[in-house]
Amino acid sequence: MTFIGEIAALFTSFCWALSAVGFTFAGQKFSSRVTNIVRVTLAFLALLLINTILYNQPIPFNAGASRWGWLMLSGIIGLAIGDAFLFRSYQLVGPRIGLLLLSLAPVFGAAIAWVFFNERLTALQFTGMIVTLAGIAWVVLTRPTLQAGEQQAKLSAQGVLYGIIAALGQSSGLVLSKQGMSGNFPPFAGTIIRMTAAIIFLWVTSLFQKQITSTLADVRAHPDALGWAAFGALFGPVIGVSASLLAIQHAEIGVASTLMALPPVFMLPISYFIFKERFGWQAIAGTLLAIAGVALLFLS
Repeated sequence: MTFIGEIAALFTSFCWALSAVGFTFAGQKFSSRVTNIVRVTLAFLALLLINTILYNQPIPFNAGASRWGWLMLSGIIGLAIGDAFLFRSYQLVGPRIGLLLLSLAPVFGAAIAWVFFNERLTALQFTGMIVTLAGIAWVVLTRPTLQAGEQQAKLSAQGVLYGIIAALGQSSGLVLSKQGMSGNFPPFAGTIIRMTAAIIFLWVTSLFQKQITSTLADVRAHPDALGWAAFGALFGPVIGVSASLLAIQHAEIGVASTLMALPPVFMLPISYFIFKERFGWQAIAGTLLAIAGVALLFLS
């Protein structure tokens, strides 16, 4: 199918925007740590079922040591560590700005490729990085439109920093996944390898921190938040992450990264209608400028 990679990348952006809604509502009751553990666990169970139905094996143990190594490292960095910072960013600055900061991932990806694979930036690509950063700064520094009597909320510097770290984690995970998804390896099989690493890392970390009991207590106490976490897990680490692996298999990683940086655009109407967030033309213009910069980065 023509443009299957590009279509998969666009679909990934849409799924990640929807998952941000679920994880934001879940984060109103769960901590970012609990949200991350719950969504990885739910995604892992769903992927076990999907892989059993599609490939007659829940986990592809015969995938090879090299593939397992790349994908497991990708899962720890991208899904366990990077997304933990992303969820905390959602809690501090909201899903729209959190996703906008995540659009820095292609910029970081280009930098990683330059350092480790000697892929040097052209003048056009460097310009794209500047444009992207300018667009993000514009949105971050723009104050939302206020109704009479409302007070201006302060933008959390910590939330912005966490969003940037999340973007770094996602870009690193994507580069590692590209190595592990060589050939025609099935995306759902690749996703469950990444999820296996993430679930082991998160639960072992909770065990050493003696937080398993409190985690289970939080889940039992907030069944509504569990439902939102399941919604986010379906569109995020199950469908969205699998679509992203399909995208990097069939499209250049730069093109795929560009299209997967579009969730902020999808989030504009979602933030307006669901979260009742009011923003002026500056926020819209800044978002479009950031996405234009990402596209410019990989134009050459």
